[in-house]
Amino acid sequence: MISRSLRSLTREVLALARQATLLHRDVLPVVPHAEQGDVVVLVHGFLATAGVLRPLRDAIERSTSVRTASFTYPPGIGIESIAVRLSELLRSLASPELRIHLVGHSIGGLAARWFLTELGGDPRVVQTISIATTFEGAPRARLFPGHLARDVEPGSALLAKLRAGRSELPHLSIAGGDDRVVPNGALWAPGERLLVVRAGHNEVLYHPETVAAVVARVARASAGRSAGPHAA
Repeated sequence: MISRSLRSLTREVLALARQATLLHRDVLPVVPHAEQGDVVVLVHGFLATAGVLRPLRDAIERSTSVRTASFTYPPGIGIESIAVRLSELLRSLASPELRIHLVGHSIGGLAARWFLTELGGDPRVVQTISIATTFEGAPRARLFPGHLARDVEPGSALLAKLRAGRSELPHLSIAGGDDRVVPNGALWAPGERLLVVRAGHNEVLYHPETVAAVVARVARASAGRSAGPHAA
């Protein structure tokens, strides 16, 4: 048991070290010039930048014909503010012919959900994917700065409101089996899909199972674009 715990901690430290080398990337919004087709929009988690998503973005673009977009938000702002910034990025993808896939890591998954259920969403969104998202809140939320601490406190008003909201879009939740930040990863609602990967909170973002699952969902939805706006 101790050996497994140490291995898990070591892998998580290595994932954080990897993120440190990526933080300087993609500080400015990444917005592809696309008039039609599919675009995956990725939202990073706490104390990160869009740069930490670069490996996943590269895997998506390398394995499919789908382009990717992302943006960086400052640390400490609340979920609602992140969702507003997401809506601004989607408005910059002006073409009505686009099909959009939303992928959020950690609190990025909460922001994507808030955008869909509380800000009116976007009819071009065809599916959502969350990775290590704080559905039940973070036990150490008090250590987070500003509005974010209140938002991710277990039982917070924001989380309750999100749970009461419903989306008809296909959703995949990827949870880290060794996640110490979000130990209670779960589904938003019955009928949504759950994949548990044996990885920590940041490690799960780079785990081969996570990458493969995201790529497969995007590829399948992209291939089914002729079946209608919500084929996924």
